Amino acid sequence: MGDKEKEPVLEDDAMGSCSAWGNFEDDDVMQQQCSIQDDEAKKFPYVGDKEPLSSLAAEYQSGSPILLEKIKVLDEQYAAIRRTRGDGNCFFRGFMFSYLEHILESQDNAEIDRVKANVERSRKALQTLGYAELTFEDFFTLFLEQLEDVIQGKETSISHEELVLRSRDQSVSDYVVMFFRFVTSAEIQKRSEFFEPFIMGLTNTTVEQFCKSAVEPMGEESDHVHITSLSDALGIPIRVVYLDRSSCDTGGVSVNHHDFIPVATDLPNASGSTEKNNPFITLLYRPGHYDILYPKGG
Repeated sequence: MGDKEKEPVLEDDAMGSCSAWGNFEDDDVMQQQCSIQDDEAKKFPYVGDKEPLSSLAAEYQSGSPILLEKIKVLDEQYAAIRRTRGDGNCFFRGFMFSYLEHILESQDNAEIDRVKANVERSRKALQTLGYAELTFEDFFTLFLEQLEDVIQGKETSISHEELVLRSRDQSVSDYVVMFFRFVTSAEIQKRSEFFEPFIMGLTNTTVEQFCKSAVEPMGEESDHVHITSLSDALGIPIRVVYLDRSSCDTGGVSVNHHDFIPVATDLPNASGSTEKNNPFITLLYRPGHYDILYPKGG
């Protein structure tokens, strides 16, 4: 019995494994579980430190030659990588950190106002879809607080170091991930006719079932549907660079990428649309996982 109770230690569940033990009366068991989870978190933070791209090459030294060649190509365009924990939430965590880091560095007040308006639209969409406000309000509030705190010159302003620490704090990081999951779900359901063919091709379920089972729960991995809908909902372009074993028809080695550009109706000003279409968030995709990439000169 004791051994079976320890099995969930290896899992990184919804809002943290520790909360899942609330029904157990054995405090010692619960404390042991939390202690082991904390140890694992220290080994694999939700968001890692910035590393040179050479650290990526080191992973594949004894692996596929084509991957090493592709990493050389990446090295010409990108300066660094920041890893995210592989817990099924890596896309949302990578997006979260990249976006808040961009705002902290750019101090782009127009962008902050624009994204707040889109957040409000997502909030209203959830209400229209019949979601009780208490199910999502805390997540929205926490994200908006993080957005406010990266604006400099206020008592609540945070440094880049503090942003990194918050991204590794489960009580902040998981809540922001849940915020993005609700925004994504609202966008998919709001435009269900558009997304339905893609979802049917993936899972053979209804749009609503897909959102309940593959979008809203923590730990569910993200694919093109998630990325497209989040990009559209917030009006934020995202570049995804693919590192895989696929080869080029010409025989040369190239690294493919796809830019997720928000639908035109979600872009703020037509005059500024070209600039808005230039992604400032770049994620590296390896089958089943997303990390953050930093372009050279960026």
